[in-house]
Amino acid sequence: MEEASIEFSIFLIFTGAALFATAALYARQAMIVAYIILGLLLGPSGLGLINDAELISDISNIGIIFLLYLLGLDLLPQQLWKMLGEALFVTLMSSALFLLVGFGVGYLFGYSVLQAMLVGAVMMFSSTIIGLKLLPTTTLHHKHTGQIIISVLLLQDLIAIVILLLLQGYGKGGNMLLSIVSQLLYLPLLGLITYLIERYILIKLIQRFDQIHEYIFLLAIAWCLGIAELAHYVGLSHEIGAFVAGVTLASSPIALFITERLKPLRDFFLIIFFFSLGAGFNLSIIDEIFVPAIVLALSALILKPIVIALLLQNRGEKKHISIETGFRLGQISEFSLLIAVLALESGFINATTSYLIQLATLITFIVSSYIIVLKYPTPISVSDRMRRD
Repeated sequence: MEEASIEFSIFLIFTGAALFATAALYARQAMIVAYIILGLLLGPSGLGLINDAELISDISNIGIIFLLYLLGLDLLPQQLWKMLGEALFVTLMSSALFLLVGFGVGYLFGYSVLQAMLVGAVMMFSSTIIGLKLLPTTTLHHKHTGQIIISVLLLQDLIAIVILLLLQGYGKGGNMLLSIVSQLLYLPLLGLITYLIERYILIKLIQRFDQIHEYIFLLAIAWCLGIAELAHYVGLSHEIGAFVAGVTLASSPIALFITERLKPLRDFFLIIFFFSLGAGFNLSIIDEIFVPAIVLALSALILKPIVIALLLQNRGEKKHISIETGFRLGQISEFSLLIAVLALESGFINATTSYLIQLATLITFIVSSYIIVLKYPTPISVSDRMRRD
């Protein structure tokens, strides 16, 4: 079949995404589920209307760069410091437990030790998009539940960054240990260079022209992509560079403005990213991975709310806050999807393991979204009263 033009592909993606997102909202689902399903439908394994999934994936990588940039911008040191003791305990204990659970599931179904380790690693993370998008604005910014969720997610994101670094070191081939060590050495060097540029050049430009919003928007994009390219030049990934660029700006008074202005741009590319995941999924392999994916998904959906709630209660949190936090963090993460894709590209896992992670993650997205909107206040809750809370 002749490859669709990029214009026609974008038309199909965003028109279809609008239709599927509408259906998802009526079904009380997170919209990323709609984007992935749309990719399955239109991609090579479905109708084949978009068969150049590699091109779409290349474009979508920009969305991941902006996602990590904004995650870095949200990494406020004062927020983490305030909740550090409690959030660190919960994050480390739950991460260790779910690393073992995921490894056990993978090993039980005959995956090699390395493949099972990666399955365990992706089980450690909860979805930032579901965790935050399904929080009412008042809870997100002003309530203790929101503070706990944000702190745990940010710490999980830091662990995910380390895993991405390790995978990149592995993917370079040659002496794997030397590659990984070099990654860990280049990171603080990149951080220092970025900090110096931000302090002595970037901030001065922002202060000088802060009333010209178009310029600040342009500067924010240039900063993100410039540091991402610098990271790539010194041997790190574009995504790591974008995260470092965001972290160095997190304490700036302009950080909130940049975050709000860049969200639509990030969302544009992320829609393509989640679509590309669906489009790149090989439906013919479903029979092979269906049972382990169900077991992996159920392990997250059942155990995560229980474990996180118990850990929070152990740190003195009220029972209802602990249980709600557990349910809101009771799924696998979109970061797990990214790790699965990068691990496949680096040769750390095979395609079967990557598809297993993707299917299990999608199942938890669907079920967890239903549970949250039925039980707790969200912007898409089943009642007007819960949407107002």
